[in-house]
Amino acid sequence: MNRRIWAAVITSVMAATLSAIPAHATDSTSTTSTATTADEPIDPPLYDQTADGDTVRVNVVTESRADLSSAASVGDTLQSFDTLPIVTLRVNKSGLDELAAQDGVVSVTEDGLSAPSLDESIPVIGADTAHKAGKTGSGSDIAIIDTGVATNHPFLKDRIVAEACFSPIDAAYGATSLCGNGAATQEGTGAANSAAGACATLDGCDHGTHVAGIAAGDGTGLTGAPATGVAPDAGIVAMQVFSRLDSTKYCGAANPCIRSFTSAQIAALEKVWQLQQAGTPIIAANLSLGSASYTAACAKDARAAAIDKLYAAGVATVVAAGNNGSATAVTAPACVPNAVSVGATTDDDEVASFSNHGPLLDVFAPGNGIVSSVPGGTYDSMSGTSMAAPHVAGALAVLRQAYPTEGLASLVSLLATTGKPITDEAGVTVPRIDVAKAVAAVEPKPEADKKPRAFQADNDKDIAIPDAPTGGTGAAVTSPITVAEYPGNAPKNLKAYVNITHAFRGDVKLELVAPNGTTHLLKAASTSDGADDIVATYTVDASASVANGEWKLRMTDTDDGDAGTLTTWSLIFPTPFENTTAQTIPDSGTLGSTIAVSGIDGNAAGPLQVYTNLTHTRIGDLKLALTSPDGKSYTLKPYGSEAGGTLQTTYGVDATDAVANGTWTLKVTDSATGSTGTLTGWSLGFPSYENQTVKAIPDKNYTEIWTKTDGLSGVGSAKLKVYVDVEHEYLGDLKIDLIAPDGSLHLLKDNGEEPGGTLKKVYTVDATDLPVNGWWKLRVDDVATGDTGTVRNFVVRF
Repeated sequence: MNRRIWAAVITSVMAATLSAIPAHATDSTSTTSTATTADEPIDPPLYDQTADGDTVRVNVVTESRADLSSAASVGDTLQSFDTLPIVTLRVNKSGLDELAAQDGVVSVTEDGLSAPSLDESIPVIGADTAHKAGKTGSGSDIAIIDTGVATNHPFLKDRIVAEACFSPIDAAYGATSLCGNGAATQEGTGAANSAAGACATLDGCDHGTHVAGIAAGDGTGLTGAPATGVAPDAGIVAMQVFSRLDSTKYCGAANPCIRSFTSAQIAALEKVWQLQQAGTPIIAANLSLGSASYTAACAKDARAAAIDKLYAAGVATVVAAGNNGSATAVTAPACVPNAVSVGATTDDDEVASFSNHGPLLDVFAPGNGIVSSVPGGTYDSMSGTSMAAPHVAGALAVLRQAYPTEGLASLVSLLATTGKPITDEAGVTVPRIDVAKAVAAVEPKPEADKKPRAFQADNDKDIAIPDAPTGGTGAAVTSPITVAEYPGNAPKNLKAYVNITHAFRGDVKLELVAPNGTTHLLKAASTSDGADDIVATYTVDASASVANGEWKLRMTDTDDGDAGTLTTWSLIFPTPFENTTAQTIPDSGTLGSTIAVSGIDGNAAGPLQVYTNLTHTRIGDLKLALTSPDGKSYTLKPYGSEAGGTLQTTYGVDATDAVANGTWTLKVTDSATGSTGTLTGWSLGFPSYENQTVKAIPDKNYTEIWTKTDGLSGVGSAKLKVYVDVEHEYLGDLKIDLIAPDGSLHLLKDNGEEPGGTLKKVYTVDATDLPVNGWWKLRVDDVATGDTGTVRNFVVRF
């Protein structure tokens, strides 16, 4: 991350909130590079490597995924990716020439190899003080992209939330897999357990376990262990990205050795994004590894696209700066602009002699003689920027708990601007993080200042659809909806509800335009469809576009004779919080199935929507209960007398006294023997509806905007949240009410003595036992003459 933006970012934050490599294994290259220029897609050394007819592994980055097929045609595909415009190929010199000639190719770089690059350090950075204040990283997970993790180590036990392995096999490099199953990829339990399998006996495979302990270890009740890591209540996503190499060319005298292909790191970063999008609350991905050194930002590094994608989704990629002792360079990928690069300091707050530092560094953290977990249930001391980086990853988990409404840039800025200044021999000053000061630096945003995240947004402004001229096509018109609270990319099943009046609906072509410009056809024109009006819901795969930004419904009349009007449309995001893994319900036992929730401010919903899908030979034997992240329990279904079959139902639960973010558990208990079944899947829904129609508030009159809910289970709670965004020349003139579906009126704001300005506020309404389905209306009355205003937004969050 560019250090020059710190001051600007933290100023924005304040305004918004207040108005290793281990020392014994150092072998990263000392080669120093500068960034390749934009008109040179091929990294020049690749031509030397292929001059004698040899081939080379390369990562090809293209402008878009549409360019990948052309790029892949020039060589053998070794690794492809699900969402990134990258492909890993084996090519010769002619292949490089073909890639250089393709307009869609952005960069071609070697699929290089990287080496694996607390009792005293925790108080140094103030983490112990943060722990005493209850800030322990709870509710967040940290991905350790490394040599895997000893998943049963007592310092880390029971907090491994996911495992994955990306370990390329390549005979040309003498590379074999370190995945638990021996394949090049693996996901699930055992995939990244470095205490078992091929990795257990190799030098350096203790690295990831040591890194994980620094970030999130917990020594409570353990003899001989450090007290804690930085975020002892954070979860750990363990990832193995190294391969075993039997090659003196790449290992030297240390043959065999472990090394990580760049393509494996990209695959792991992409997996982190996929997990986060599926609901795993990952705040940081830690990369304590590195390769060549750079004195300038390396925006064309093959890992940059994945790092940028994670940054946009609110996940920091924290990278060790490298151990070459350079005052001007850091290793890749710490040089990627959106990475958080970390150097190492000593216990005396001096720059560690081995640590890279200088203008490209973002922050320092302790990295000298750090004691943490290693396989075998023991502990050891290691030094390196590899040890410094997880201090920062853990600190971000702590800050996410302290400031749940702040964005990633704000959290990184808080670490940077509250840290202790460390000045190097060249006069460059970089902060050493201080978690305690960062936790206490800013008053968190009050709930009333933040618009709740909505899963349905409406725009009811009438838009005229002009008739087409004779023999031609009419002018296209659009209606916008802005999304601002949805992390990452849009879903594969995004829905658009459209209501248009038109005398010949076949004339109308409908398109949904994503924030990145991608156009999704909703409805083609048809000369044979002469019916009136369009009232329909369309589903599109919008997963290639970021969710946040302005979406547009575009309408075009393709034939003359009839005009029409858009009366309303909605953008509907299905719940991202689901578990679709089939799990066996044990006979006379209990199944616990989990879903991680993130991005929901404050407490959970009332009614929280809990959908379950299971089959069982005797459903009456089953009890279903839901447990919240803070331990509250809700009975969904008691034991009964139902016969066997399928249970597909949605329960509505008042969970407004439980925190929303964190791990929810569905417990399915079988009370009797002799019956079996399967939980096919389940999901959690947090109903929230928004209307973005901008309406004038007439002088001494009223206006209303509304949103319609349907298909919800349960009844209203005592903690219905209503967000209002209005501006008026004299706010004291305004009386604001909520009208429930049963017609009951609920006062939000009475008229009084208030100056003009903008009102953005969340009100709490007692909607106990009120029906939740139907029309919810916001009524704004101007009770006096002389002033006017505008309603700009209205959200109902159950």
